[in-house]
Amino acid sequence: MPSSPSYTLVDQFDEDEFPDIPRAPAELLAALATVPDPRAAQGRRHPLPSILAIAACAVVAGAKSLVAIAEWAVAATPAALVRIGVDGDPPCESTIRRTLQRLHADGLDIILGTWAALKDDTQGRRVIAIDGKSIRGAIGPSGRCRHLLAALSHGAGLVLGQVDVDAKTNEVPMLPRLLANINIVGAVITADALHCVRDHATYLVERHAHYLLTVKGNQPKLRRQFAALPWADVPISHHAQDRGHGRVEIRTTKVVTVAAGILFPHASQAMQIIRKTRPLKGRKWTTETVYAVTDLDSEHAQPHQLAAWLRGHWAIENRLHWVRDVTWAEDLSQIRTASGPQVMATLRNLAITLLRLTGAINIAAATRHQARHHHRPITLLLTC
Repeated sequence: MPSSPSYTLVDQFDEDEFPDIPRAPAELLAALATVPDPRAAQGRRHPLPSILAIAACAVVAGAKSLVAIAEWAVAATPAALVRIGVDGDPPCESTIRRTLQRLHADGLDIILGTWAALKDDTQGRRVIAIDGKSIRGAIGPSGRCRHLLAALSHGAGLVLGQVDVDAKTNEVPMLPRLLANINIVGAVITADALHCVRDHATYLVERHAHYLLTVKGNQPKLRRQFAALPWADVPISHHAQDRGHGRVEIRTTKVVTVAAGILFPHASQAMQIIRKTRPLKGRKWTTETVYAVTDLDSEHAQPHQLAAWLRGHWAIENRLHWVRDVTWAEDLSQIRTASGPQVMATLRNLAITLLRLTGAINIAAATRHQARHHHRPITLLLTC
């Protein structure tokens, strides 16, 4: 498979309108060129990198379905499409559908995750959130909807990886598989209570990474140990108050170094987070106590950092899963066949990553901007 493909760029567009049109092969297109082609060699009319580039551009412009991807390609000018290697008529919807559904989806995620990691210029310690999401409309023969586990960088909000969770298992055994192709040396991995298991802690430390995991009822003995710690004698390490989304939230954090005997591998610090919330127009407070554990000692992780990382974990819900649902209506998608659901989710992840690299904060507004001219998403692909 080629590692440094070349692309011919034809000057059939107005350079005054698009002065930033690139003149060299693009990194992302080079990454797409390494994706294995599932089609037989005989009868191929359109190169796989061009099909993937069309799909990526269309999704960046807001396409929510395979039909919409094909419509974007038909509406684009030949001068625009030739920039991503399409010579002649664009592929039809049937070609796009059959090709994407036959791709090795996990392989595509590995390639695009590796590319995204190279673009992550986060300063200081890297923090990576792990969480899963079900695609509710993609119901398979087993009657279970497709479930995907993803990794998102806290700082830049880039998607670093994704794997399919087989219907016969759950997220827990898939975490090592997800992280196997991500450089996590020195990084902090945040995850919810489902992943607070001893094997994960051992795996992460053996790979020279660190963990910050929520402790809940799936680890009853560990939670009882944490609840029994002398929190009343521990001073508040961090205090924060937020007002938004129709409520007021006050969070107090206490952190204590844990001694030997804690029922969790490499545990170094325990956290107690008390969250008090009330509606903006109400007076009744609701209180929730949450515990967390990390292998980082107090020298390498201060209380304010731990509090920020634990709260920042939910960025994967707000900045990835919610965006895919709201902007691209992922849960309403009826794509169900073979690799189709995961590949479409991967294209949405790629679109979010590309738009974040431009500094976009409102992804929905950014897709509308990209949709106003076919050259915009193509230029975005060529410059990333």
